[in-house]
Amino acid sequence: MGGKRLDFLTAKAPPGYVAGLGRGATGFTTRSDIGPARAAPETTTTSFGRGRGKAAPPPIGGGGAEDEEDEHEVSGYGQIQNQEFDEFEGNDVGLFATGVYDADDDEADAVYESVAARMDSRRKERREERLKRSIEQRRESTPTIKELLADVTRTLVELPPQEWEKIPDATNLSRRKKKARFESYVPPPDTLLEKAQKERNTVLDQGGGGATVVGGAASSNISSLTAVGEGRGTVLSLKLDRLSDSVSGLTVVDPRGYLTDLKSMKITSDAEISDMKKARLLLKSVIQTNPKHAPGWMAAARLEEVAGKITAARSVIHQGCQECPKNEDVWLEACRLTSGAAAKGVISAAVKAIPTSVKLWMAAAGLEEESAAKSRVLRKGLEFIPDSVRLWKAVVELASEEEARILLGRATECCRHHVELWLALARLETYDKARVVLNRARDALPTEPVIWIAAAKLEEAAGNGSRVAEIIDRAIRSLERLGVVIDREYWMKEAEAAERAAAAVTCAAIVRRTIGLGVEEEDKKRTLVADAEECLKRGSVATARAIFTRALEEFPGKKSVWIKAALLEKGHGSREAVDSLLERAVGCCPKAEVLWLLGAKEKWLAGDIDGARAILTAAYVAIPESEEIWLAAFKLEFESREPERARILLAKARERGGCSERVWMKSAMVERELGKVAEERRLLEEGLKRFPGFHKLWLMLGQLEERTGNLAAARSVYERALERCDPATSTPVWLAAAELEEKGGGIAKARALLTTARLKKKEDPELWLAAIRAEARAGKWKEAEALMAKALQECRRSGILWAASAEMAPRAQRKARSFDAVKNSEQDPFVVAVVGKFFWQDRKVDKARSWIKRAVAAAPDIGDFWAVLYRFEQEHGSAEAIEEVVERCKAAEPKHGERWIRVSKAVENAHQGVEFVLGKVAAGFRRDDSIVMPSSRP
Repeated sequence: MGGKRLDFLTAKAPPGYVAGLGRGATGFTTRSDIGPARAAPETTTTSFGRGRGKAAPPPIGGGGAEDEEDEHEVSGYGQIQNQEFDEFEGNDVGLFATGVYDADDDEADAVYESVAARMDSRRKERREERLKRSIEQRRESTPTIKELLADVTRTLVELPPQEWEKIPDATNLSRRKKKARFESYVPPPDTLLEKAQKERNTVLDQGGGGATVVGGAASSNISSLTAVGEGRGTVLSLKLDRLSDSVSGLTVVDPRGYLTDLKSMKITSDAEISDMKKARLLLKSVIQTNPKHAPGWMAAARLEEVAGKITAARSVIHQGCQECPKNEDVWLEACRLTSGAAAKGVISAAVKAIPTSVKLWMAAAGLEEESAAKSRVLRKGLEFIPDSVRLWKAVVELASEEEARILLGRATECCRHHVELWLALARLETYDKARVVLNRARDALPTEPVIWIAAAKLEEAAGNGSRVAEIIDRAIRSLERLGVVIDREYWMKEAEAAERAAAAVTCAAIVRRTIGLGVEEEDKKRTLVADAEECLKRGSVATARAIFTRALEEFPGKKSVWIKAALLEKGHGSREAVDSLLERAVGCCPKAEVLWLLGAKEKWLAGDIDGARAILTAAYVAIPESEEIWLAAFKLEFESREPERARILLAKARERGGCSERVWMKSAMVERELGKVAEERRLLEEGLKRFPGFHKLWLMLGQLEERTGNLAAARSVYERALERCDPATSTPVWLAAAELEEKGGGIAKARALLTTARLKKKEDPELWLAAIRAEARAGKWKEAEALMAKALQECRRSGILWAASAEMAPRAQRKARSFDAVKNSEQDPFVVAVVGKFFWQDRKVDKARSWIKRAVAAAPDIGDFWAVLYRFEQEHGSAEAIEEVVERCKAAEPKHGERWIRVSKAVENAHQGVEFVLGKVAAGFRRDDSIVMPSSRP
């Protein structure tokens, strides 16, 4: 075969050969491959190395030597392909390993294993780190319930035992449908009872008993039913006995509630009876082993009490008293278990056995019904325990004032180191004797600061206020000399306590002497102001006033401290105190214009116009360049109905130069009120030359042209204003221009203007609301709804838009729309007011009042809400409620609100007060009116 080349590509395949079978391919065999109806060839096995396999089948035809050679060439492949799996070498058996596994192979395997172990140890640290990191990431992404509640469970350490007891037990909340057990309770028939009775009598007769059957079946049936009734009566009597209590040999049962007690009575199970028996044996062992152990006797008595055997419990506890006569707890337990006159006998024996027990004497006094008897028992106890403060307090409480004075005198001798007794005696004595008592108390307790404070209160009550500060100073020096730590917080609490006791001078003296102790100099101002504000929150006005007084002495040049002190006096003091404080303030801070303005306003509110003018004149001398002073003087004259003096002041301000656009606006306002149109137009045009970007001047000029009927000029003014004003402040100009076009009947032009404005300011809710209102006024509610949907997409948190959406909704959809409004607007005052109005319309008065008051509290500067509340109280409230609304509104001084501005800014309503504007706005509001939308859906 050396030169012979086998052309195996064209050679005939061996029998049973499937192409690609060695690579895992699969094939199929047809009838043409195996021939018609021939038996399968027998297979032989051949061993290759350590593996075993099956040989290929012999050829179909007879075949010669050449066929045998071909068969030999492919037989090896067939054996490898069909060999069985070897547990040692796997599928590789027989391919290349033809030798025997010897020591060299074992050594090679050991070398490979050592190398693998070495490589594995090198990668172990990195693998463990990677595994740890993956576990931490998985825990962070999906934490367990224990980890989620870790911070909450940590706080349970601080939970008091009372709160633990309030936590309810866990209940089974599973919703598994449990298969109900059908239990039928059917009384046994009389025949069954009769049969049982016959069997019983027969057994007794056979055994020689005396019972015989008499009367046949009928008599047997009757006797068995009688026994049943007797058994029931026996059970009932036992239950009644358990519910009864033996008092002086009489059985007492509540005639009205015994059936209820029987029904609620706990049925003791066999397990509970067994537990009681075990506990009884255990406690018996305890008291027999150590009969002097008092808790054992008490536990045994309480066990019998729980078991319902009150007589046995008394017997046990009386034995305990005999075994432990010097233990007061045993005597108290015996007294508790004994009732009536027997209890007095027990407690009498107890105080004889332990005459120095305060608890026993207090219990003995508690058994007496009359005060004289109680006092007699307590005084008897004081003979044995003269230093008991508890007994002295109890006996003093039962005595008259004169007897209490004598008793307290004796008590202070026996209990010299108890401060409450000294203070109680001082309160009952006269001024001179009280001073002596407090001096004696200070000698007995030199380190007690309460005695010094009581002495200061005594002097203040006697009218010697000048000595209070001296006493507090001496107290601090004496305590410091004795090594007592002066705790600032403690003294501040005592100052507030003195204020509550109507000792304002003592309170101020304590604050003045101790408020600065332990406070760093750089933190003193902030600390003092914070302490004063905290005292105000707690209602301690005098303490806060004293703190501000001390702070003003420390920092006379701080205007913020003066302002807070002035606000305190304005809210809780008199007008004279406010004027005096502000006068001192402007003297210390002459450049603080806010203090001058506060002083002038207080004078003006008090009706003192000349005093306000004097303050503003002095302020102008101190701060000649302040524009706020000029404007305050103008407002004073303008509100006092002195327009000519107001014109002169503004003219001087304009001539002085350097004034702001506000001066020009105020000047135009004065001319508008006087009706001088030409002068008003001249001032506005001149002001616009100086300040072309101030939108309020443009609005005033446009409104002037509208009042005179020159709509074309007004339209031209608004167009110029939109070109020159800052887009951030141009929204009022857009709204005024659109309103002008709408009034002229051009809804299309108004719509176009508002659309242009929204393109420039997409997230401005006022522009969206104006467009929605315009469509609603035109009666096009579908267009208004479409605009509202777009508006809520652009301004999802706008409360005024959500309020308008709720008012636009049909009545059936108001509840759902209101819920969405409250959820998306985060308690906006407009939404709250609209919901309150809905409650008002539904006649839910309490809810309506609550919601409208919430709106007023959230936005007190919006006058429309005050008008709604005022109108509501007029319809459903009392005269006091209406007066309260008026007073609160006057204190808030609202400046905003659509209806409010329309009334307050009208020329005919100039110089009118808050009460007048409130009444006029409320008069134009009805329950069915809308707050945000101009008209409701038809």
